[in-house]
Amino acid sequence: MAAMLLASQYVFAQQTTFSPILPAYYGIKDALVAGDANAAAEKAGELQKAIGVADMAKMTEKDHKAFMALKDKLAFDARHISEKKEIAHQREHFETLSANMLTLAKSVKLSDEPIYQEYCPMKKASWLSSEQAIKNPYYGDAMLTCGKVQATLKP
Repeated sequence: MAAMLLASQYVFAQQTTFSPILPAYYGIKDALVAGDANAAAEKAGELQKAIGVADMAKMTEKDHKAFMALKDKLAFDARHISEKKEIAHQREHFETLSANMLTLAKSVKLSDEPIYQEYCPMKKASWLSSEQAIKNPYYGDAMLTCGKVQATLKP
């Protein structure tokens, strides 16, 4: 009984520690798909906040190490996306943000749902999505469905 309680506390701690990060990232992606620089900036501000308030005391040693290796990189790109409301600049930073989010998603549990790693051959860059349907954040309407699912990260 005590082991079950500890396990459920760990799951709760993990969800409260990492749970806001992925939805904020998805918000940036969706805003870039729509070509909405203001919404991308707003969602990037939410991602910055989620990164900043992650409770490292609730993380396992492995999760803490993985998060700390990426925290500043994630915050750097989120800050740049939030500060400059120019879609081309935001998309440049989204590329490195996505690469670092992929590394984080492979290291820690960010979601109870599958995460799809999608790839744009024109940009030669990946992004993460909650759905298999391709909606390209690097080109938006110009090449909305350009890309493919490269991998599925299972919870």
